[in-house]
Amino acid sequence: MRRILSILLENEPGSLSRIVGLFSQRAYNIDSLTVGTTADQTLSRITITTHGDDRVVEQITKQVNKLVDVLKIIDLTEVPHIELELLLVKVFAKDEATRAAVTRIADVFQGSIIDMGKQSYTLQLLSNAERLESFLDMLRHESDIIELVRSGAVGIGRGDKALKG
Repeated sequence: MRRILSILLENEPGSLSRIVGLFSQRAYNIDSLTVGTTADQTLSRITITTHGDDRVVEQITKQVNKLVDVLKIIDLTEVPHIELELLLVKVFAKDEATRAAVTRIADVFQGSIIDMGKQSYTLQLLSNAERLESFLDMLRHESDIIELVRSGAVGIGRGDKALKG
């Protein structure tokens, strides 16, 4: 089962490498990883997506909590949350019909064309992973994908509660 872990930790050199090292030592795969500072510049938030059953996620959580720099970890998949990911994709847009089709798909998914070349469009879409996959499936039917990059998921709990140290 796909899990989204949100980790609040001190913004210190080596903190990220200790978290990633823990995952690799235990042979847990990281599907995506995003890191950034919080409103408090002394703290960082790491969002990790991984796969595992309840037992595996419980082990990961316990091990991460033992690290000195970690203030708090929560499994966002167990609470109401908002999850987003950024996708940038470059497609061939060699003729007018392809350009029109790609533009329609971007409009339907509320994406945007952020760059145009002589034979290419670069599009962006901010959404959840499932919707990004649907967007890519539709694009593949209309054009060839030249290049794509995804940011990895970021997530935040819904409502008034916050992940604070």
